[in-house]
Order: sequence, then structure tokens, then C-alpha cells
Amino acid sequence: MSESQGSEGTHGTQRLPVMEKAAADDPVQATSAAAYDPLPALDGENGDQRRFWSSRRIPAGVVALLLLAGSGLLLYDVVAVRAGQPAMRWRKTLARELAERPLDDTWVLVGAGVAVALGVWLLVLAATPGLRDVLPMRRVHADVRAGLHRGAAGMALRDRAIEVAGVQTVQVHVGRKKVDVRAVAHFRDLDEVRADLDATLADAIRGLGLSRPPALAVHVRRPGRKG
Repeated sequence: MSESQGSEGTHGTQRLPVMEKAAADDPVQATSAAAYDPLPALDGENGDQRRFWSSRRIPAGVVALLLLAGSGLLLYDVVAVRAGQPAMRWRKTLARELAERPLDDTWVLVGAGVAVALGVWLLVLAATPGLRDVLPMRRVHADVRAGLHRGAAGMALRDRAIEVAGVQTVQVHVGRKKVDVRAVAHFRDLDEVRADLDATLADAIRGLGLSRPPALAVHVRRPGRKG
């Protein structure tokens, strides 16, 4: 009963790690790895924050400039024709080509394909949020939203991981749904190092305050032989 009550007071639960044991004929363990499900949200944590939407200023600016240039040029030519001036050569050539070229012509198909590709690209930009490198954080105040860059999160987790005894080097890759940690341990038992990394990084991920805490995968190995 005492153990059950103690476990209820913790902040979250984790699945027991699945450890890779060394082969029976290899007396020295070379790797140790474990994978976890995402940390469960605590009571009161808002875990349904959506991603930030990108303003996409560059694509919007390029499209606006192209439309402005095309509309301005066409309007100028129409006004010039109304004023008694001959139409521009490019508009005569374009009208003649559109009237004479068959629909199965190579250049017509190429132009149609380019137009379709640009249209699909604009639709994708309009329907997707973008900003994949920004992870939404828990909303503490109703009128304030915060996000954490994946690079900054990786640096924070790396600083915590390098403090674990036995860790020589560590690489941390923070994705939207999983944190992949690959460490090199030059002393201590690999399982002990991995267990310390599991506990340290689980606490560090919790401290990041993300709306949806990512899963954690830890891999520890020995340094390779020199030469």
C-alpha cells in the first residue's frame, strides 16, 4: 500500500524501458537503448494547443508583385488601345498563339502543368500552418501564446544531458513528436548512464512547458576505437 500511495504522488507515469542486451558471446556491452511514450499531461495542463500559423510574407509578396505587374501591364495596354495606339506585340503574339495552337501542343501542356503546380503550391500554403520549427507551449494566460524553437529546445536538453556522469558527447534531435538522444559514454555501465539520461531528460522535457510533450528515445554507446 505504501508503494501504491507513493506512485500516485508523482507527476507522471512512464513505460518501463526495453533494453538491448549485449550478445552472449560479447563480454563488453556496446549499446543501450530505450524508448518511451510521450509524457502524460498533468491535471490543469492544456495539451491541445495548435501549431502557430506562418504569415508567409515572402510567397505572399511574390504573388502580389507578380499580380500587380501583370495587371498593370495589361491595363496600360488596354488604355493605350482605347486611346488609338496599337496593341503591344506581346499581346498580339499571345492571342495568336492561343487561337492557333492545339490543346495537345507541348508548350500548351507545359504551361498548363506549371499553372497547376503553382496553384497546388498556393493551396498547400493556404491550408497548412507552417512554422514546423516552433513547438507550442502550454498556455498559462488566456491572452498570451508562447512557442519554443526546436533548436533552442535541443540545446537546453543537450546541456542537461551532458551533465550526467559518464556522458562524453551527446547529440539531441528534437522533432515535433519525438526527442532522439544519442550519447557516448566513456565510463560507467551503459544501462546506468541510460537510466540517468532517461530520468534527467524526462524531467527536462517536462520543464520545457510544451503543450504536447514529445516521446523520448535514448541510445547510449561506447566510443569507437581510434585508428
